[in-house]
Amino acid sequence: FDILYIDNVTTSDSIRKTLLLDKVETNDEALLEIYRRLRPSNPPTIEVARDLCTQLFFSSSHYDLSSVGRLKMNLRLDQDLPLDVRTLRKEDLVCTTKTLVELKDKQGPADDIDHLGNRRVRAVGELLENQYRIGLVRMERAIKERMSLQEIDTLMPYDLINSKPVSAVVKEFFGTSQLSQFMDQTNPLSEVTHKRRLSALGPGGLTRERAGFEVRDVHPTHYGRICPIETPEGPNIGLIVSLSTYARVNAFGFVETPHRVVEDGWVTDTVKYMTALEEKNYPIAQANAPLDANGRFERPMVSARVEGEFVMVRREDVKLMDISPDQLVSVSASLIPFLENDDANRALMGSNMQRQAVPLLVSRAPLVGTGVENVVAKDSGVTVIAEHDGEVVDVDASRIVVKNNGEGNGSGLLSGEAASPDGMQVSIYNLTKFSRSNQNTCFNHRPIVQKGAHVMKGDIIADGPATEGGELALGKNVLVAFMPWGGYNFEDSILVGENLARDGVFTSIHIEEFETVARDTKLGKEEITRDIPNVGEEALKDLDDSGIIRLGAEVKSGDVLVGKVTPKGETQLSPEEKLLRAIFGEKAGDVKDSSLRVPPGISGIVIDAKIFSRRGVEKDDRTISIETHEIKAFEKDRDDELAIIEEVARERLAELLVDNICAAPFKKGKALLTKKGEKISAEVLSGIPVSDMSYLELKDASIAAQVGKVVERYKKQCDEVRKRFEHYVSRYERGDDLAPGIVKMVKVYVAMKRRLSVGDKMAGRHGNKGVVSRILPQEDMPYFEDGTTVDIVLNPLGVPSRMNVGQVLETHLGWAAKGLGDQINELVRSENHAALKAKLLSIFDSASIKADIDQLDNEDVIAFSRNYREGVYVATPVFDGAKEDEIEEMLESAGYPRKAQARLYDGRNGEPFDSDVTVGIMYMLKLHHLVDDKIHARSIGPYSLVTQQPLGGKAQFGGQRLGEMEVWAMEAYGAAYALQEFLTVKSDDMAGRTRMYEKIVKGENVLEAGMPESFNVLVKELQGLGLNIELFEDK
Repeated sequence: FDILYIDNVTTSDSIRKTLLLDKVETNDEALLEIYRRLRPSNPPTIEVARDLCTQLFFSSSHYDLSSVGRLKMNLRLDQDLPLDVRTLRKEDLVCTTKTLVELKDKQGPADDIDHLGNRRVRAVGELLENQYRIGLVRMERAIKERMSLQEIDTLMPYDLINSKPVSAVVKEFFGTSQLSQFMDQTNPLSEVTHKRRLSALGPGGLTRERAGFEVRDVHPTHYGRICPIETPEGPNIGLIVSLSTYARVNAFGFVETPHRVVEDGWVTDTVKYMTALEEKNYPIAQANAPLDANGRFERPMVSARVEGEFVMVRREDVKLMDISPDQLVSVSASLIPFLENDDANRALMGSNMQRQAVPLLVSRAPLVGTGVENVVAKDSGVTVIAEHDGEVVDVDASRIVVKNNGEGNGSGLLSGEAASPDGMQVSIYNLTKFSRSNQNTCFNHRPIVQKGAHVMKGDIIADGPATEGGELALGKNVLVAFMPWGGYNFEDSILVGENLARDGVFTSIHIEEFETVARDTKLGKEEITRDIPNVGEEALKDLDDSGIIRLGAEVKSGDVLVGKVTPKGETQLSPEEKLLRAIFGEKAGDVKDSSLRVPPGISGIVIDAKIFSRRGVEKDDRTISIETHEIKAFEKDRDDELAIIEEVARERLAELLVDNICAAPFKKGKALLTKKGEKISAEVLSGIPVSDMSYLELKDASIAAQVGKVVERYKKQCDEVRKRFEHYVSRYERGDDLAPGIVKMVKVYVAMKRRLSVGDKMAGRHGNKGVVSRILPQEDMPYFEDGTTVDIVLNPLGVPSRMNVGQVLETHLGWAAKGLGDQINELVRSENHAALKAKLLSIFDSASIKADIDQLDNEDVIAFSRNYREGVYVATPVFDGAKEDEIEEMLESAGYPRKAQARLYDGRNGEPFDSDVTVGIMYMLKLHHLVDDKIHARSIGPYSLVTQQPLGGKAQFGGQRLGEMEVWAMEAYGAAYALQEFLTVKSDDMAGRTRMYEKIVKGENVLEAGMPESFNVLVKELQGLGLNIELFEDK
């Protein structure tokens, strides 16, 4: 073809110029040139070059574009190919080149790399698939090698196939991958958010250093898909993010968000999930755009989003609408009331710190919530949820037994498919008691249903950690005052009243796990025993005969938890020792004490001990007693299940048999129970075992057949329950698979109570964090006119500069909610039923709740009101919360001033403070940064082998680092001898350390500093660089 003319406006001459410069003339030359570039070392031939090019892009066995790749190519190149075309075609290369040339000529739009249409989520399955493929390739290579080495005729499949490469790759993926993380189990919220996290790091992703500002920044397409608030502070900001509340990941890995469909200005209830690319050209209205009673936009012009910009459009042009105001933010951020009144930086801190809240001994749901708390508690999986409708037949602290209506599977140990004869069924929900979470917090279930209660499928029947009544409860509602108090709330410090510490309001339980293993060493087996050399009887008083500490023992730092002895290495004996051995026999000193002891800073109660023994090893008494206890629990579950199955079977058989006529006499042993032609009574039936009732001969054959079916089904279910029980017992008695070389492993769990103390970190939900500076006696705290003292005093200067005003609004609304609760409490106490009902009707907005309250009798009104003794629960959803005038009205109805300030008096002298103080109820959390876990002291301990300086950090029982700046400070004070002591005998002067110890023992105290070992290390390193450096001492 000939080129006649190029106008350089609609078409550029880039391709022509490129072809003129290119020396390649023919197809074959082009293939050889490509081959030379890709395989520079190999000599090229046409066939090899053609094969390589075909394999690279056009062969399905070597190249996979994937359905996502084809989808994106279709969208970008305006093609309409089916998604199963997963290799490249020549037309694709032509279209790609054309698009690139247009981009160079600035004719088409350039792609936005940060647009969520161009970023996709790779879920764990896809990552695992890639690893699995590597394993299969390795296995294939091994099979091919073996096939070439061995005779094909005699080969068996197991000679060829070894699954080790595949399992090793999968284990490596879960064990060492950057994205395989230990679940954050501090509280239910941290669990949920960790599972909803997206990361731009990891294999195939970015690194912290390479990631620029654009990748981390919030993009308009994040709206409703990725939370703009919840992300870590520090180097990972913007690289680790959370899915928004309603977002989901579709089959291609793109994040979708739901919208309501709008037709001609009428909003329908049809919900449509859309990716960022699909919603590109649609105007989308806000979720709180005003609608009339028929669901049509009230105003003719509506504020809408088009491609991330906000514009006013005609209501007829709006095609979609957001489904909820909190669609924008993540689960954690949607739990912050008045989020819209907080600065984004502080909201970020608030949503992150809620994940660090420690579950308290007694959980309390927030008075001022957002309405999402119950959803989080249920979806986190920490609560126990009824799987079927039914009736609670037995409940105690450790399990709930429910007799179900209808079919289904139970969740308990012995409840799988135990459908009883009438389609009824037993579910035994075994509760977790005082178990340890990954972060050492306490995981404990508490039943919230009573015997005889009827439960519906999906009802919460037991609370987990940090939940109350099925709602998330991370902290406590406390009475706060915003005022300075003697400098004790300077710089975000928190002044706390003594009653919070004394009454255990912020007390939490933490459980530490300690583990020891007895190995099979070269010198002999290690032994777990009570017989430990050179340890007094006092230290062993709480160990049982097996050498393991008893449950309930109180332990402190240094106490023995598990006694263990290790064989010593054989040493050369002197003639005298040989003689003594010959006379007195072997001595007990052939073993050394290697017992498990409580580390420093830990004291508590032993709540559990688990023993794992290798199969075939004889079990000790403690293991046998633990097994017996577990098997008894299994037996109790089995017996309860059998009893309920029998009870239901009897009920059904009684319906069929009572008052029916016997066709033949029925005997039990020698006793005649019924005569021929006699009616069967309920008393007679109660004396016949269910399994024998099928032997009753009846005149009505159809009823006899039904009875036979019920008895057969009863027997079958009883057999299933017994088989399941036997399976559990045999599995328990079998022994454990331990790692090679380990004979026995013992884990001991110690529970500690952590009371609120000075140095603990506390926070609200708005990023208002601080450290407890003083626990003040109750009588010194500021108090109201009626004598009520405040619980916590916060600094008012923490609000204006941080711009998190949401905490003040929460305080106002919380005070009003508490005031209404006090009024309800007073009416309950006076038993004024009419006034109580009127008060409840005035408080609630919902028409359905008002109708329910209207129907309650006096007793039920009192019972209903008891839920609100501590305050009325208020929901103020994110971006759709309570307005200022609504809060003021609520304060007024609670009997408080509209400005939410009160006159407070100084507890120390009884005088009123100069001006009124903002007071109210704030939801405060105790965070996982506890002073008891951080406090640390060392006198002597481990030293680094190279520098001979003490190690660093609490975990290594290290010392405090004295850095450059600390040395400058000591120099500035002129404390020369103290500084010399720090840098020599207290650190790495080995001879000086020993001399100092000897001097102190003798009662002398003279500093004789020598040469620090790190100086010798420096000299050796310089000598290693080839510098002849020697130290000459003046004599």
